[in-house]
Amino acid sequence: MEAGVATKKSRIETSHGILAVRETDGAGIPVLMIHGNSSCGEVFRNQFDGRIGRDFHLIAIDLPGHGESDDALDPDRTYNMPGYADAFTEAMLKLGHERAAIFGWSLGGHIGLEMIGLYKGMLGLMITGTPPVSAADLGKGFLPSPHMGLAGKEHFSPEDIDAYARSTCGEPYDQLLYDAVKRTDGRARKLMLGKFAEGVGRDQSRIILGDTPPIAVFNGADEPFVNVAFVDTIPFSNLWEGRKHVIDKSGHAPFWDSPDRFDPVFDRFLKSLEGEWRKG
Repeated sequence: MEAGVATKKSRIETSHGILAVRETDGAGIPVLMIHGNSSCGEVFRNQFDGRIGRDFHLIAIDLPGHGESDDALDPDRTYNMPGYADAFTEAMLKLGHERAAIFGWSLGGHIGLEMIGLYKGMLGLMITGTPPVSAADLGKGFLPSPHMGLAGKEHFSPEDIDAYARSTCGEPYDQLLYDAVKRTDGRARKLMLGKFAEGVGRDQSRIILGDTPPIAVFNGADEPFVNVAFVDTIPFSNLWEGRKHVIDKSGHAPFWDSPDRFDPVFDRFLKSLEGEWRKG
């Protein structure tokens, strides 16, 4: 851990349920970090414990039904991308963060895209492991894999838990990944993926062509679940630095498997937004 990085935990009541929050005391721009399916905010520990956490005010909220958050009060309302986006918008405003940058990983990136226009103070969005596709183009955005079969499965066997935990982040494997999958409310997986396939929520391929804050795209070249080549062809109206960022020898979670190469780009992205943030 970087010297001087302090993290506090809290719980906040929302209309979707009580949510668990982690925050650093960094003095820079607030940054909401949204984790993926069957994970938790602790997956961002490399950033929380390092220079990123020292320099910026990182905020990780466990999704309803995940991590240390409570299960959703109304699963049908909450366990889908628009529901999660509403929950996190409500939480950020209750925490007093009317303006912030957002980083979304995998499902978290889809939630971040849903928050465009809903969370009025979004200064910028970085997504990784997130193909911004419509329900009709799911087959183009994602690669076929056993992982995708598990992503929407409600009841996990111990073998399913282990397989999902090992596949999402890759190396280095850590017990926290297993524990996060085991804890997740299985209804969250089933309802989220089912509703996404049904077209619940906005067409994300159209969101990115509209009036958006700067959107940064960062992927690992060895991404096992997302078709990075397809993502590279997708147009954005406001693509940060005018290009997508891809690093080799990295998979679905570059912030986890390659923080030494992810963090400098993340730092540059956040610093590019600070001028707008400081204007108030």
